[in-house]
Amino acid sequence: GLVERWNMPRHTPRNTALPGGVERLSRSAAYKKKALYKVKKVSLAAKDTKAVTTKEKTVGGANNGGKRTVAINKESRFYPTEDVSPPLRNRKKPRAGKIRSSITPGTVLIMLTGPFRGKRVIFLKQLASGLLLITGPHKMNGVPLRRVNQAYVIATSYKIDLGSFAVDAKFNDDYFKRPQAAAKAGGEFFDKKEEEDKKTIDPKRKEDQAAVDSKLMAIISKVPNLRGYLKNRFSLT
Repeated sequence: GLVERWNMPRHTPRNTALPGGVERLSRSAAYKKKALYKVKKVSLAAKDTKAVTTKEKTVGGANNGGKRTVAINKESRFYPTEDVSPPLRNRKKPRAGKIRSSITPGTVLIMLTGPFRGKRVIFLKQLASGLLLITGPHKMNGVPLRRVNQAYVIATSYKIDLGSFAVDAKFNDDYFKRPQAAAKAGGEFFDKKEEEDKKTIDPKRKEDQAAVDSKLMAIISKVPNLRGYLKNRFSLT
């Protein structure tokens, strides 16, 4: 009945798009998956529907024949000097990449690039953009709350039991966006930067960092030798 049809599972596409705009199945694999080789090909005769491009126009004058065939849409007399190809329509929607199975909340990661290269950090959660939210904590090794791509970290086998620690929902991608700088006048471009023009950290960010550090430090202090492990920089020598 109608209720049984409503409760049936919805159809999901066999071929899905992976991050980067690449299809999961190739063209031949999708052809085999859909069993299109079993479908009988039926070729229909193409209809002869030619678009009308000309029309007859009445022309005055005794020696002009009375009528003349002219184009409906006249071509432009001017054309671009370079061929400009129209942009292709992109139907792919960006999605957050799948996080590695070795990275879970509480996993100790090693930074591979940036100003904190070689530092050990704690993974907290994955943001909607696919980036990882990590912290040192800042009170211990100087790494604040920040976003990082999972391609630039190494996941260690050590994992901290965070217990009841929960990351606040306000720590999202919008939280880390930089405020837009005010446009400067032309005369100020060559002026030297003054002390007041230097970047200052928002006091609210400092309060949020201190709140997260206090909770993590309480967890770290319960594990022996974990404090020294996180403070030391990773190296191969």
